[in-house]
Amino acid sequence: MATKKTLSTAFGIPVGDDQNSLTAGKRGPVLMQDAHLLEKLAHFDRERIPERVVHAKGAGAYGVFECTADVSQYTKAKFLAKGKKTEVFARFSTVGGEKGSADSERDPRGFAVKFYTEDGNYDFVGNNTPVFFIRDPLKFSDFIHTQKRHPATNCKDPDMFWDFLSLTPESIHQVTILFSDRGTPATFRHMNGYSSHTFVWYNEAGERFWVQYHFKTDQGNKTLDRHQAEEMRAKDPDHATRDLYNAIEGGEFPSWTLEMQIMPYEEGLKYRYDIMDITKVWPHADAPPIVVGRLTLNRNPVNYFAEVEQAAFCPGNLVPGVAASPDKMLQARLFSYHDTHIHRLGPNYHLIPVNQPRNRPETSYQRDGFMRVDDGGGSGPNYWPNSFNGPAPDPAAKEPPFPVEGMADRQPYGHANDDFEQAGALYSKVMSDQDREHLVGNIVSHLGGAQKRIQLRQTALFFKAHSEYGTRVAQGLGLPLEEVARLAGLSQEAREEATKA
Repeated sequence: MATKKTLSTAFGIPVGDDQNSLTAGKRGPVLMQDAHLLEKLAHFDRERIPERVVHAKGAGAYGVFECTADVSQYTKAKFLAKGKKTEVFARFSTVGGEKGSADSERDPRGFAVKFYTEDGNYDFVGNNTPVFFIRDPLKFSDFIHTQKRHPATNCKDPDMFWDFLSLTPESIHQVTILFSDRGTPATFRHMNGYSSHTFVWYNEAGERFWVQYHFKTDQGNKTLDRHQAEEMRAKDPDHATRDLYNAIEGGEFPSWTLEMQIMPYEEGLKYRYDIMDITKVWPHADAPPIVVGRLTLNRNPVNYFAEVEQAAFCPGNLVPGVAASPDKMLQARLFSYHDTHIHRLGPNYHLIPVNQPRNRPETSYQRDGFMRVDDGGGSGPNYWPNSFNGPAPDPAAKEPPFPVEGMADRQPYGHANDDFEQAGALYSKVMSDQDREHLVGNIVSHLGGAQKRIQLRQTALFFKAHSEYGTRVAQGLGLPLEEVARLAGLSQEAREEATKA
């Protein structure tokens, strides 16, 4: 029989009564000297840390990544040595909604994996879609505002949502994916994860390669259509969170195969699409994916708050062998993720167990700050350089140099960008008849709540991607096709042909 534990305060002081406050007489008032009551109330008042601005609601689990291929010609990252197994923690999330939102909302899904490598933590921070809505970080906060709540009504607002997107043509590729059934995955286990960004791998010789990550679900892709998603939202708003936990608890461990697209450095600079443009994909015919490893999740967290809510991922956590690319969105994320974690969790969030490096302890000169819970570096020096045997930089950890050039200016991407080609190809060549039917139905259902002028502007973008795409949305919304074609920039002759079609 287990020994009965004595209730204590946070400082280990035994508690004699946890049912009755200390009062002056039976009727009170409560005495300020009731330290136990004050401790409980003060802690309760602070139990909720600020929720994430994006990716607020999520589910997570531990597991292992095994590298199954020899990729030493591309990277010197130790966790990517063939046969190497690395402990991981993964978190899946919805992007735009609050913590109380439903798992079946139409929304991109976050797909983040923390690798506890022998060279420190490597964070993969991606989504379940291979592209994104925008390609310049100056637009990011504005974009997220449109996906949240109206400042006056505090309600989701179709005008906000579609006004921004219809004025941002580069969003059309991601919008097409989001409003297909891929925008409502059946569960977290049945969706892929993508880096979306281009990253750099470099080998022992310092040779650099452009890469993109694709975690392909071994459970098969499964999605919900609009009606199923709405039904699930009412029936069980936490269905995906519950599904992941129950699957692992029942020994049904989900897994994903990691496939990499790899492009030689010089070839990438000359590629037909700008490989730094997060609104574009690399067609597989140009860069066939190769299988590199397998991710398996096999252990649930013991405490959601400690391990999932406080898990913090940062795309700037890159180990030797992996580097950032000049992608403008990625460059901003390298700063913003770390900054928001400091806001939410404090300057020492790296000391929270789920975020701590497991196989290479911190050896830095960072000191003090809110919630410093270790020995704070002890009596060792807190500066570098020093002559007291403090930790020193290792030149072998440096990434190889790369050239930069050009005028410092606020400038768009240099490639001749066609924002509509890949979205049109997705609609006409990749999607099935049912996919197209659901896509149009999903768009009409949502866009129908916006003002007509915004409907016209957005539908013209669909028309630019593919005439049938725009025509079917226009018909579903009851919009004049002639006006949509005019806004799409078609000539009079082309407009007449489109109208006939």
